[in-house]
Amino acid sequence: MRVACGVEYDGAGYSGWQAQPHAPSVQSVVEKALSKVANHPVQLCCAGRTDAGVHATHQVVHFETTAERRECEWLLGSNANLPDDVTLTWVRGADDDFHARFSAEARSYRYVVLTREVPSALLRRRVTWVHETLDAERMQAGARYLLGEHDFSSYRATACQAKSPVRTVHRLDICRQGDFIYLDIQANAFLHHMVRNIAGVLMAIGRGEQEPVWAQEILEHRDRTRGGVTAPSGGLYLVGVQYPTRFNLPEQGMLPVFG
Repeated sequence: MRVACGVEYDGAGYSGWQAQPHAPSVQSVVEKALSKVANHPVQLCCAGRTDAGVHATHQVVHFETTAERRECEWLLGSNANLPDDVTLTWVRGADDDFHARFSAEARSYRYVVLTREVPSALLRRRVTWVHETLDAERMQAGARYLLGEHDFSSYRATACQAKSPVRTVHRLDICRQGDFIYLDIQANAFLHHMVRNIAGVLMAIGRGEQEPVWAQEILEHRDRTRGGVTAPSGGLYLVGVQYPTRFNLPEQGMLPVFG
């Protein structure tokens, strides 16, 4: 039997999603909790691996099991065995051809920036703080150059292992609410550090350090060394994964909103 789940987590205390032998990971704690309910080892496949410190309101995973459990038993039993910073939000029986990663048609992220003179003691690991004022309209002007299908070599980590740097950005919206800037992006898939590198470039444009067209110039270089600074991980959230409607799965989690 194949089972799909939604996972919400505060990534501040983890080395990222992927299991690692000598560091805490979200994957490891979720597999451990599900294995207790299944009474056999469980191995997860996820929609998208998140970096150290990155959060999620809607990570999607699937696993195979021989255990017969009701959806509520998977949900309640697993959450009883998870730490407070990780939660299963839903569980569904899945079709045999469903795959959390390869069946996904799009992923959505939100990046949150706090812009004020002093940092927040309460949100220090949940938003990215800058003391300067950012111009959201300039950032949106730069974002328009990144819409559509492009070679995002300049916006991916040098250690990125993806076979192709070509991705399609469906949506990239910037808005301000009080002291907070929200960057919402949806694409068919993302490269390693792609969202954080885009955020770093747009923040430089928002400060007035570069003109909006700089986002396009970096794109055309196809060279990571010509790109901007990688933005911190704490402000990044995986908030949605879209699948074909026939799978009948939730598409989005809670959007982080502050202020």
